[in-house]
Amino acid sequence: MSDFGEIERMVELMDAHGLEEFELEEEGRRVRLKKSSGGHAAAAESGERIPVAAATAAPVPPPGATADEGLVVVKSPIVGTFFRAPDLDAPPFVEEGSSVQMGQVLCIIEAMKLMNEIDAEVGGEIVGIFVENGQPVQYGEQLFTIKPA
Repeated sequence: MSDFGEIERMVELMDAHGLEEFELEEEGRRVRLKKSSGGHAAAAESGERIPVAAATAAPVPPPGATADEGLVVVKSPIVGTFFRAPDLDAPPFVEEGSSVQMGQVLCIIEAMKLMNEIDAEVGGEIVGIFVENGQPVQYGEQLFTIKPA
């Protein structure tokens, strides 16, 4: 993870998506990039885990939903590219209206050439899908809403 080319790619990703801060933890190593007041990214690498406060996107309920409905929001745990299916020829993991079980795969987020499966946190019905296939996602961005069974 300390390869300069990888860090340079992370900086380009920050610039492309307007991020002020980016953090990646992998195999016990952590890289944190934060833009200085001049707009340039500075990198810090450590073997220790240091808590960092992260801003997340405010959840937006699907059309017709209210906060009182008890919907569960599934947010992206990482920055990457959102995929609704395991490959181009496969059907999506879920559609709006699909019934899901806790632990069922909802999507894949590709980050740094790693495919990360995102699972349902509760069983219920998918009532909202907020990201298009192949689109970039930010940490904390709303992906799905589930109406618990």
